[in-house]
Amino acid sequence: MHRPFGLALLIAAAWLPRVALAEPLAPEAIALARSAGTPDIPGLRIVWLAPWGDYRKAPWRNILVHQTEGPAGSARNGAREQAKTPMRRGVTIWVETDGTVYWAVPETVITTHGDGANRNDNKYIDNKPTYRQVTRANSIGIEFAGNYPDVTAPPTQAQIDAWRVLVRVLQVRYAIPAERVYAHNWIDYKDARYCEGCELARLARDPGF
Repeated sequence: MHRPFGLALLIAAAWLPRVALAEPLAPEAIALARSAGTPDIPGLRIVWLAPWGDYRKAPWRNILVHQTEGPAGSARNGAREQAKTPMRRGVTIWVETDGTVYWAVPETVITTHGDGANRNDNKYIDNKPTYRQVTRANSIGIEFAGNYPDVTAPPTQAQIDAWRVLVRVLQVRYAIPAERVYAHNWIDYKDARYCEGCELARLARDPGF
């Protein structure tokens, strides 16, 4: 892809945190984000284990960010195992510490992540709007690898750089506003040692990201 095409996507994405798709976006950006197959997306290195299909058939209304305790290099293996057994515990998209994105399963497959969002204690965020509403059935899951052996370790800069583009592409593709990007621990408390996915979700909600 030529650089102007990538810039068009980023310019279009800049509207999303405020107005989702209510304002006109660059036609090239929409075409790229809603294409089928295995497109080359500027700013992302994607390994396609499952190609995109018809985005209109995907059920996603939310984006749910996870962080696995696997070591560096585990995203590739996790994604490959997910591709072989889509209904194993896991997600649609895996992000390696070097920023490589693995699209593991077809976008219409509902993977088993999020535990049904059955937490209702307002520990990290007001849960009333999300309790049993933000679930695996309507939330596309992204897993960031590498916080092992220190679970408090932040995502790498390469992961943040990939997320900057990936989250906006997902927002355009599925018409998901920034306020519907959630961290795992915001909707389903997991671990007292760290707030899983919180930094990445906060970044995605920031219009300046």
